[in-house]
Formats: sequence, C-alpha cells, structure tokens
Amino acid sequence: MKNLLITYYSFTGGTQQMAEAAAEAARGEKETRTTIMRAEDCQPSDMLDADGYIFATPENLAAIAGVMKAFLDRCYYPLLGQIEGRPYAAMICAGSDGENARTQLERIATGWRLKRVMDTPIICTHAQTTEEILAPKAIGETDKAQCAEIGATMAAGLAMGIF
Repeated sequence: MKNLLITYYSFTGGTQQMAEAAAEAARGEKETRTTIMRAEDCQPSDMLDADGYIFATPENLAAIAGVMKAFLDRCYYPLLGQIEGRPYAAMICAGSDGENARTQLERIATGWRLKRVMDTPIICTHAQTTEEILAPKAIGETDKAQCAEIGATMAAGLAMGIF
C-alpha cells in the first residue's frame, strides 16, 4: 500500500478546507493510505514514511506562511538525498496573487529533487482589507473540487505506480 502525506498550514481556515477536500477525495482510493497533518506537527520521519506529498499553504506577505516555512526548514536537510524522485503536488491559498508562494514552494521541492506531477493551483480569496484578511475563510465549492481532484489524482497515481 502506498502512503500519501498531505501537509498544510492554515490561519483563517481556507488552506485547511483545501487540504481536507484533497484528503477526503484521496481516501476514496483504497490502495493508498492518506494522512493529513498540520505543518507544525510534521517531522522528517513522517515525510520518509510517505511515497508522495501534497503541500498546502497560504501566501502571507508574498511568501509561503511562516509556519509552513518552518516545517520545510525543519525537514529540508534531514531529508536531503532521501526522498528524491517522489511525486508531489501543491496548493496555494492567497488573497490576491500567490505567485511568489508558488515559486518559493516549488523551488524548495526542486531542491529535494521531488517530481511535481500537477500544476499548482492558486485559490484566491480576494481578501484585501485587514478585516477580510483576518476573517475566517470559506472556500467555494468549485475551488474545493479542484483541490479534491488533486487529492484523488495523487492517490490514484500512487496506487497505480504511475508517479
């Protein structure tokens, strides 16, 4: 059985909804075990136990969220040279743009020599004011469906051995 690890950070709930949509869909694949884990809890051993990954993060101040960056910092060197070639997908939740966060996350994955198997979507909440930025987010059904597709595709690809 293959193992899919979904690691996320969420402050206002948007990225969590995205990760949960991916996990729920991935769990439909019975030949893949799916684990969803908050970035602050994920350790290098969790990454080593997985055959593929989905990373989900908000963009904060034109970068991946600090908690997600801390997870990547904590795991980067202990895993260097040990997870090369494993597949990954990513999802970004942003208020307006998200491009820098996507670039930063994909660059880190490239350093690990992970294989990106899907384009990284940016789910835009259009939150621009302080109140909107800090408010709990509600991700729309269309966007959650896109995240679910990522989860289902990763789980099926792992189960079939195509990733």
